[in-house]
Amino acid sequence: MNRLHFKILLLLSILLFIISCDKKEKNAIVKKSSLTYAMHPREDSLPKLSDKYIKSKQLQIENFFAKYWEKDFENVSFLIAKDGQIIYEKYEGYANKENNTLNSPETPLHIASVSKVLTASAILKLIDAKKLNLEDKLTTYFKDFPYPDVTVKTLLNHRSGIKKYSYFIEDKGIWDKSKTLTNNDILNIITTKNIPLDYKTDTHFVYCNTNYVLLALLIEKVTGMKYKEAMKQIIFEPLNMKNTFVFDETTPRENATPSYKTDYVKVPFDFLDAIYGDKNIYSTPRDLMKFELARNSKSFVNKSLLDKVFIGYSYENKGTKNYGLGIRLREWETGQKFFYHNGWWHGNTSTFNTLRKENVVIIALSNKFTRKTYRVKNLSVLFGDYPFKFNDSLKE
Repeated sequence: MNRLHFKILLLLSILLFIISCDKKEKNAIVKKSSLTYAMHPREDSLPKLSDKYIKSKQLQIENFFAKYWEKDFENVSFLIAKDGQIIYEKYEGYANKENNTLNSPETPLHIASVSKVLTASAILKLIDAKKLNLEDKLTTYFKDFPYPDVTVKTLLNHRSGIKKYSYFIEDKGIWDKSKTLTNNDILNIITTKNIPLDYKTDTHFVYCNTNYVLLALLIEKVTGMKYKEAMKQIIFEPLNMKNTFVFDETTPRENATPSYKTDYVKVPFDFLDAIYGDKNIYSTPRDLMKFELARNSKSFVNKSLLDKVFIGYSYENKGTKNYGLGIRLREWETGQKFFYHNGWWHGNTSTFNTLRKENVVIIALSNKFTRKTYRVKNLSVLFGDYPFKFNDSLKE
């Protein structure tokens, strides 16, 4: 074999090796998302935003921050994106004040009740895959469950009538607060301690964290996986949400980004900090953007089911506020709808706003207590006809 032939063979061998490695990597990625009920990244092409459009929005958003936050607001992880393209993001304050570690795009913060949006999405994927039905009764899945009329649907839309666990554990003899409370403990208390319903099932709306504790247990029952693993396989890994995880009783506490009161006093863990489904997902604005982009695609769930997600179920009282299947909504007489979910746990506040028609997501997280987080909904007026109060000088 002459020298030229040797070089050609060597190059071919290297090329085949690279192709083989690439195939293995792709197969590994497919394997992660091989569940029939896993979410998938959005694949259709979206229009590219012009530099002029992005710059005009950036200026308006900067003005918003200068006016409302920068004088006295120290912690924020914030992002606005349209069509999967980040228009503006901001990361300020301490991820860990004691270590002088700053918040960054990769810092996972406790998203509090925004976790419900993700829990509901996993349930919806299971329904879409016919592993569950919306009208299934909980008695089908949990032996001795005492409420025969409670369904998957009435958990999702907060019409179950079940008491809030933070209330019934206060009853004498129900729980020793020196012990960490878990989801299974809550189910056991419900089935053994004769906890009555607060009201007849499906008669009206009451926001209740217990509903989503039970939905997390239902995910475990149907998938055969712990909630943290199921969420990882159904949502986090397929969508490459690499800085997102569930905190439960097995998670090392040092993995959790701490939260603070307004004066940077660290909020300690307590006996309720292992409960998940209603809260206890840690994530970043960038990861949540990936999630919402996938959820606002045709591949999320079938249209018939999707139509049931983004409608209100509670019209016993007049008003603009309502709740769908794992999402809050505001609806006005004009027909305009605004979808969102807020959260608050310890020093963490969060807001997740999705403008579905405009394919815009507005996300703000803070691990230092402030209600200003929720104010970012006003930025929706920059993208559509939403009747929120906003400084006229910030409008186009």
